[in-house]
Order: sequence, then structure tokens, then C-alpha cells
Amino acid sequence: MTGRPAQNRTADAAKRKPKFRRRAEARPDDILDAALKLFSIKGFSPARMEDVAKEAGISKGAIYLYFPSKKALLEGLIRRAVVPVADSALQMIAAHRGDPRPVIRKFLTMVAGAIKGPDGFAVPKLVIREAAAVPEIARMYREEVIDKALPAMTGLIAQGVEGGYIRDVDPELTVRTVIGPLFMHVLLDEVFGIRPEDGLAIDRLVDNHLTILMAGLAPERNGAR
Repeated sequence: MTGRPAQNRTADAAKRKPKFRRRAEARPDDILDAALKLFSIKGFSPARMEDVAKEAGISKGAIYLYFPSKKALLEGLIRRAVVPVADSALQMIAAHRGDPRPVIRKFLTMVAGAIKGPDGFAVPKLVIREAAAVPEIARMYREEVIDKALPAMTGLIAQGVEGGYIRDVDPELTVRTVIGPLFMHVLLDEVFGIRPEDGLAIDRLVDNHLTILMAGLAPERNGAR
């Protein structure tokens, strides 16, 4: 019995193989990319798991191997886009002693850099957009980010006041003053459609905010606290 040469059969088999196969370890990111796209377009509630699977190029059954629910997808998005930045900032804050102003400057610069990233702006926008209709989104964001960041920043400001590095301000309210403009910037853009002529301009916002903030935190000239 004669057949085609082995090298020809091998070549035919190679042609039948998919030209591209995702690496298994890359698939969760593919799924999260698809989820973020659909949640941003359709909203969290209307989007279905099968829609996300289709967008990611996998079967409906396969998506559950990585994320058992839409809630798990949302948790994955927050942890991928926001939590690493928050954890890095928390480590920086916890290790600092002395004048808090350099840390505040670095913190706001880090946040601005994260917002400019692929998911950095999309995830906070999703939280703002969906929080009223899906309270668990706001709760999740609070638990993963806000409940960790606020106490750390409050402690940073308090020790700065105690050491005389900054003027005598209310630490808790000052933290709101520090982060408030960034949240308002996102809110104006997402809810009211108001943004600077040159786009989001997050870097200019942070620079402008820091100029005002640092002047306001400077110790009193007469040494009073």
C-alpha cells in the first residue's frame, strides 16, 4: 500500500491546526477585557456571561472555569485595574514617617498614571455608572480600595500634623480634599459629559491640584500649628 510522503501529511496536519491559540495563562485577561468592553457598552446587569464568553472567543462553559459569575468578573476587573495601585500606595504610605507632602504628591501622580492606563479610567467609570443600580459594585470597590486607603491616608496626615510638618488640619477631611478633585473630575466627565478641551487632562488636573494643595498644607509662617 502506497501513500503520500510523510512530509506532505505533516504539512497538511499543520495547515489544519488553528493558526493562533491563546495561552491558557493569558485567557483570564482575555475574558476580563471582553467583560470590561461589554459592561461599558451594555451595562453590568444586561450583559450575560455567554455574551462575555463569545466576545472572548471561548465557550460559555469555559468561562466558568475562570470566573463562576458576573460578580467574579467584576471583582477581577477591580483587582486587576485598581487594587495593585492601591496596594502599592498603601505600602508607600505605611513606610513613611515625616513630612507627608512628598508622599501625597507621589500618591496623586500614581493615581493619575493608573487612570491613564487601559482599564484605569474604565473601571471607576463603571463603578460610578452602575453603583446606584447594582449596590454590590460600590460595596466591592469600597472594600477593595476605599476602606484600605482612607485610614492609611488619614494616619499619614495626622502624623504630619503632629510632627509640625503641615498646618493643623482635620486629617479625615483633608484626605477628602486630597482625593476629592479626582473623583469629581471623573464624575463631571462620565455623568455630565464635561471635560477639558484637550481631553481628560488628568496630568494637568493633578499638577494644578498639587499647586493649590501644597500651598494650603504648608505650616503657618509664625510657627503656630
